[in-house]
Amino acid sequence: MIKVGIYGASGYTGQELLKILVRHPEAEVVALTSRKYTGMPVSDVYPAFTGLTKQSYIDASADEVASRCDMVFLAVPHGQAMEVAPRFVQQGVKVVDLSADYRLRDVAVYEEWYRPHTSAEFLSQAIYGMPELYRSEIKDATLVANPGCYPTGAILGLAPALRGNVIDTASIIIDSKSGVSGAGREAQVGTLFCEVNEGFKAYKIGAHRHTPEIDQELSSLAGGEVSASFVPHLVPANRGILSTIYARLTADISYTDVLEMYQSFYGEEPFVRVYGDGMYPNIAYVKGSNYCDIGLVLDAKKRRVIIITAIDNLVKGAAGQAVQNMNLMCGFPEDMGLQLVSLFP
Repeated sequence: MIKVGIYGASGYTGQELLKILVRHPEAEVVALTSRKYTGMPVSDVYPAFTGLTKQSYIDASADEVASRCDMVFLAVPHGQAMEVAPRFVQQGVKVVDLSADYRLRDVAVYEEWYRPHTSAEFLSQAIYGMPELYRSEIKDATLVANPGCYPTGAILGLAPALRGNVIDTASIIIDSKSGVSGAGREAQVGTLFCEVNEGFKAYKIGAHRHTPEIDQELSSLAGGEVSASFVPHLVPANRGILSTIYARLTADISYTDVLEMYQSFYGEEPFVRVYGDGMYPNIAYVKGSNYCDIGLVLDAKKRRVIIITAIDNLVKGAAGQAVQNMNLMCGFPEDMGLQLVSLFP
């Protein structure tokens, strides 16, 4: 049994982490921090936890939390994690950071898209937390950078094709649609009910902060520089990200070849499901689960492959993947606490 803390526990990601961890057989949650709700019972802020936990939120320093914990999840905004992660690491506490502060390996790229980095010396220690690609490194890591939600669906969708060298890397277009919870719990005009309901819009075209993260990992998979076109959209749904990815084929292969490539690549993966011919992912089929579903279409006339992925942005795109990383770091079965069946209908 390990003692776990969630640093920044009152947002959507924090409560999703707690939802998983209160049922985890090898984790005891001992610290939940929140400046906004200090002293308030968790069940007063999120009534869904009534009867499941008696804990209250605390306002505690990194050192105080570190003294109680073996493992800490950082669910704080970008820029704040870099201030506290070193304190945990230096005291021997394992860290999964759900912000972007340690995802980008090049500090100059991080500072171009975010802000000056105050603990850049820790970037070389951080492992990108996508188990399907970095499982062995995660097992030995002390600091894991949990991937962003949009990058998770995009990277998992493209990994087999890039490793198989069957697509033109200059032709990649990633068209993603996300539910509103991806914007967080703080009130914003753009995510008010009247602004989102019955609407459907693109935003931050060419300027979304997940762009360099996507390019970094796709370049690593391809063995050369990749700069994909990424367009995010907001849809009137609470959860889920559906990504439709387009790329031109460079090899003379059939749909069966592509399907077998994906099935082989993900054959042993517990949380990636590759659909067969004529089946396409739907965010309704992954809601509340840690799965990434993948569907494939081959447009032979246009020599193009179309890849569709679906994830729950709060689970596989955040908290679920973070617990998956924790399991690997602590030597637990990778799927422990994550046997979640989607909430359908």
